[in-house]
Amino acid sequence: MDQKKIDRINELARRMKAGETLTPEELSERDALRREYIADVKASLTGQLDNTYIVEPDGTKHKLPKKK
Repeated sequence: MDQKKIDRINELARRMKAGETLTPEELSERDALRREYIADVKASLTGQLDNTYIVEPDGTKHKLPKKK
């Protein structure tokens, strides 16, 4: 997600916190941007966990198992 989209999320959040009401278009834009941001964070975390290894005391390494 690029910085412009993050800035837009923050702008809409500041306006809501200040007590302004958002138009229905702005609310749907905010929701879509939030979903996209959450999906990016999840993908980043998944990628990081996919490259995580557990090192046992004897020195052997194995990948972190996926939860079902």
